[in-house]
Amino acid sequence: MHLKPLILVVAIALTTPVFGQPAKGSLSAGAEQTPIRITADLTEAPRKLYHAEIDLPVKPGPATFITPEWIPGNHMPTGPVDDITGVVFTANGKTLPWRRDNENLYEFHVDVPDGVTTLHAHLDCIVTSRADDKIAVLEWEKLMLYPADTPVHDIPIQPSVTVPTGWGIGTALTPIGSYDPNAKVGGTTHYEATTVEQLQDSPVIAGEYFHEFALAPEISPKHYIDVVSDEPDDSNLRPQLLDEISNLVREASVAYDSHHYYVYHFLLTLSNYTGGEGLEHGQSSDNGTREKAFATQKSQLADSDLLAHEFTHSWNGKYRRPYNLYQPTFATMQQGSLLWVYEGLTQYLGNVLAARSGLKSQADYRDLLAASAAQLDYKSGRIWRPTVDTAVAASVLRADGPAWSNWRRGQDYYQEGELFWLDADTKIRELTNDQKSLTDFLHIFLGKGGNTGPLIVTYHRAELIADLNQVVPYDWATFMRDRIDQINPHADFDGIVRGGYKIVYQDHPTPGMAAMIHAYSRHFSPGPYVWYSLGLRLGADGSIGDVRWGSPADKAGLAPGQKLIAVNGIVFSGDALHQAIVAAQTSKEPIHFLMQSEKYITPVNVDYHDGERYPVMVRVPGTKDYLDEITSPLARHPTPPAAPTTASSPSMDE
Repeated sequence: MHLKPLILVVAIALTTPVFGQPAKGSLSAGAEQTPIRITADLTEAPRKLYHAEIDLPVKPGPATFITPEWIPGNHMPTGPVDDITGVVFTANGKTLPWRRDNENLYEFHVDVPDGVTTLHAHLDCIVTSRADDKIAVLEWEKLMLYPADTPVHDIPIQPSVTVPTGWGIGTALTPIGSYDPNAKVGGTTHYEATTVEQLQDSPVIAGEYFHEFALAPEISPKHYIDVVSDEPDDSNLRPQLLDEISNLVREASVAYDSHHYYVYHFLLTLSNYTGGEGLEHGQSSDNGTREKAFATQKSQLADSDLLAHEFTHSWNGKYRRPYNLYQPTFATMQQGSLLWVYEGLTQYLGNVLAARSGLKSQADYRDLLAASAAQLDYKSGRIWRPTVDTAVAASVLRADGPAWSNWRRGQDYYQEGELFWLDADTKIRELTNDQKSLTDFLHIFLGKGGNTGPLIVTYHRAELIADLNQVVPYDWATFMRDRIDQINPHADFDGIVRGGYKIVYQDHPTPGMAAMIHAYSRHFSPGPYVWYSLGLRLGADGSIGDVRWGSPADKAGLAPGQKLIAVNGIVFSGDALHQAIVAAQTSKEPIHFLMQSEKYITPVNVDYHDGERYPVMVRVPGTKDYLDEITSPLARHPTPPAAPTTASSPSMDE
């Protein structure tokens, strides 16, 4: 058994949130600890349908039940109420009428007859992603129904999951009785009771091609990675990759100096059909990526920080959570003003831990950091919108499209936060003559309370400042205010500069950036990369996805949605555009475009002569190399045994 039985009570430090009003006659008097029973049926995943049978403890009279709206980690109201269908309530074998609330469309009203103590609900969910013939992923909000207006940590629930015969199941839930996931028996598996809050935080992956691997066996509590794939070989992860993920467990244990779970499961789906995902949970994470994403060291670069990022969220985001982001029900808006900590610090640490663990190299770390920092520096919308507003407005920015996205700004609190915490890390090292670092802050901030189960402890900005001052006295309040709250026309490069590097531009992409472009080109067909030169994002067919505000393309009057069909009298291609940009360096002539906009063809001249530009990070001689120091391992990595050799074994040259 992987997990201790639990019905958890949320622990809140530093603030006492209001947990809501009493339930609307939902739970029977004296039976508050009688759990809801829910069976999730995933056997029709190939048909894009999930089903649930739910037994709800009730008392006679009006009752209101609800499905989740604000899903933790999504930072916007993504509860799939529009996909929930086939809702039927019954009691003693008789169907009962129900009515949806006129204002809260997630609520269902039912009158419970006299003498009824258990109400049965059936519902279906139309699953438009994360399910195909070989794979099913269940985030429980797709099927959950529970009493309205009751704190979700106070509602007990006992789950079961049914999958096709021959499928394996991966989850952090505690199975009842003996259960070997690698036996892949399928059918119905019963799990120990938990709470609605914790069940929503405990996703399930299942599939025909399933493997569970134990990680870092010397670390307690236990860690596993559960993998499902469309192809039989993909879920059998490479030994080197498993070593790197084990190193990730070791690095996190040292960096965060605590654990806030009884067991941890990395849940990973590898598929070109079920869609991508990266969603944090307290005792697991739901990670979905391309079929061959982890097939080789090179192919994994595009997703090298995925597992590290979501794993870090178990500490930063699930255990330590902003006071206004945590809400006692899933019906209350989650406020995002501290997402530059929740996501920004996690973005920083996820990339750092990926490098420390070997999931990517230190050189790749610098290449990708340079690309991210340059993107922010060329984000035109920063002249009117501060970073904190991208966090406050997260719920309306998450669904933004590509057109003029640089002028709008999107979820920049991720990458802006990454630069902020790099700045703070290098500042601590500088102030203490390299005797302390952000790791000392993490031990304080993420380790409060020592090792715990999956609890939630909230914080305000004042605690961040106090904890940083405990590491080294400094005006951290102003440090935060200047970088997060104020409008800054340029990105925060101070951590990069203090770390011993600077960003310059060259006429070709770095190896790391080129590998990323190659990885994504298998599915997204990007065109030539001319963002830092012309100021365009182009598709392979010449279609314009975005125009950088203030760029040569913007000054020429180009717009998202147009299509570039010819360059200097030659039909558009990546090579034709490349040749035109190079030629313009030694010519006073503008580059001549022929543009299509709906049914109209228009000639446009773009006045640009500075050649191709790609960001690269270069070392500044004579400075302290904090970046390589930061990305060097903190934990001991066991040396894997050497592969046996025989006389008939081929050499590397063969």
